[in-house]
Amino acid sequence: MVDTSNGPLTGVKILDMTSVVLGPYATQLLADMGAETIKVETPIGDLMRTAGPSPHGDMGPIFLTLNRNKKSVVLDLRKDEAKDVFRKMLAECDIFMTNVRPDGLKRLGFGYDEVAKIKEDIIYVHAVGFGEDGPYAGRQAYDDLVQGAAGLADLIPRASNEIDDPRFLPSIVADKATGLHMVYATLAALFHHQRTGEGQFVEVPMMEALVGFNLAEHFYGHAYDPPVGQWGYTRVLTPNRKPFKSKDGYIGIVPYTDKHWPLFFDLAGHPEMWDKWRNASFEDRTKYIDELYGMIGEVTQEKTTQEWMELLDANDIPCMRINQLPDLQNDPHLKAVKFFEPRKHPTEGNYFTTKHPVKFYKTPAKFRSHPARLGGDVREVLQGYGYTPDQIDAMIEAGSVGRPRQETDKD
Repeated sequence: MVDTSNGPLTGVKILDMTSVVLGPYATQLLADMGAETIKVETPIGDLMRTAGPSPHGDMGPIFLTLNRNKKSVVLDLRKDEAKDVFRKMLAECDIFMTNVRPDGLKRLGFGYDEVAKIKEDIIYVHAVGFGEDGPYAGRQAYDDLVQGAAGLADLIPRASNEIDDPRFLPSIVADKATGLHMVYATLAALFHHQRTGEGQFVEVPMMEALVGFNLAEHFYGHAYDPPVGQWGYTRVLTPNRKPFKSKDGYIGIVPYTDKHWPLFFDLAGHPEMWDKWRNASFEDRTKYIDELYGMIGEVTQEKTTQEWMELLDANDIPCMRINQLPDLQNDPHLKAVKFFEPRKHPTEGNYFTTKHPVKFYKTPAKFRSHPARLGGDVREVLQGYGYTPDQIDAMIEAGSVGRPRQETDKD
């Protein structure tokens, strides 16, 4: 069957002034869903363009992973001519998304109040480090800093009984979690606009987003006033909650129900290990979960991962093979759903994209274009706003608009 459908955001136009991970992750998801997305960069370009090796120096692997389905235009907004171009772009977009610091945008003349004068019904989505009503407003915010401020650096020490050794999670989780908040906030504002015709300012603060994300389970006993227990969800923070070593690798096993626990030890050939727990309640198991997980780890090395998978699957006990990063591209499920898609970039050569994870059956998200070289679409985009080729060339020569990077490869 030929797929002739469009994404759910087809017809929506986004002006994207985001960089690094948070904003580009959000705008790529929206672009995958069909939104026409124009990425406006400084002459230096998005910092992630130079993070990691690439054939021409401006297409680093993280940038390559987060910027498909977007067009790139370089504007030097310190110049009046570039500001005029940007105003024309703002006047014709539905959504403006940015994670530039508020003071910087105001100095350029593109804070919300100024932009709303250009387009009254614009949806202006601003990701910031900290909400503008609090004393941290305006502070620099990077993933490590927000992880620490939001309590995430306290999780690994609690789970390893090393409470005085805070550690960042080895993932840019503050950026990515906030990026997802940025996506749903944009969609909600767009829905409001379609119902009422009103635009609005939407602030997406990293600190508040990540604290809410973190405390979904870790408020725990302190959700009550006065508290009825500890900070942190016991089952998640126990030191023995970890992949269990098998005879030839690692496996994840989660006995969860009253039925699962005794059945697991019966299948393992050690029913006696469950004897003292036969009358334990769910509350008891939660209280002593570290000891119970430790018992699982005592027996898992007696079988291979595949033997455990077959045995536990046959008895409906939740389990999963533990993948290392290099295993992911050969994972049978990910291969079956074609999650890793091979591509060939016109200047950078062969690479992989990851499939948009959400499946829309009537309006599928799609790959439409490769990540763009720095300023690579400036001529096409500006002609679409009515500029002639000669005018574009003149702005490039004046430095108001950046020359497409691929035109400078031979310089």
